[in-house]
Amino acid sequence: MRIVRIQHEGAARWGQLDDQTVHLLTGLGGQTTGETVPLDATALLAPAEPSKIVCVGRNYLDHIRELGNDTGDLPKEPGIFLKGPNTLAEPGGTVDRPDWTENFHFEGELALVIGTRARHVTPDTALAHVAGYTCGLDLTARDRQKTDLQWFRAKAADRFCPLGPWLETEFDPADVRVMTRVNGETKQDGRTAHMIFDVPAILAYVTRFVTLEPGDVVLTGTPEGVGPLQSGDTVEVEVEGIGVLSTRIG
Repeated sequence: MRIVRIQHEGAARWGQLDDQTVHLLTGLGGQTTGETVPLDATALLAPAEPSKIVCVGRNYLDHIRELGNDTGDLPKEPGIFLKGPNTLAEPGGTVDRPDWTENFHFEGELALVIGTRARHVTPDTALAHVAGYTCGLDLTARDRQKTDLQWFRAKAADRFCPLGPWLETEFDPADVRVMTRVNGETKQDGRTAHMIFDVPAILAYVTRFVTLEPGDVVLTGTPEGVGPLQSGDTVEVEVEGIGVLSTRIG
């Protein structure tokens, strides 16, 4: 099942997508209202309403190596950082290239949205708290990442997290292809089976310390191949079994 969040009659609404028809819902995880809207008559929004966006860094070995961080054993626990709700950007939208960075990077990722409150979950029960999976683009000011104390500008500036195009509810995150293309050229091509920490392990780890609320987003890390973006570029993040998130750099 595909769940979308759309702009309808001046308000954000959740809906269930059936071919080219959106069946409006009472909310994320809610019931259908009986109202329908043609998909081409709506604007897609980022499919999440988070209080926080939890991100995993350095979760693919080849990505660790390409950034020069392969200095010893594999990480013993996930490396976590945060983005705020201000970073969300809609699928098909434009994100302006900031004038305060000289090295603006793409990082394509599998993302998930929480459906039910999660605290102290176990790997065996973790996936039951997920509403659905989607494509995420972790935009990064790589030069500022080296100087920020908490990667505040580097990762958490406005619209630094395009998300979409929808949530896929019937999905197994264990071994799917994650690709990023820039202007049609493939830059990243990895599989989630190569994650150091898989999705259940990530959720179990995070919820030891932080309660994940419905609507919260988790980004699971990026494969190797990250690189710079310029104004005028189009970035596409494709996750096998979900779809394509497209973002233009303004």
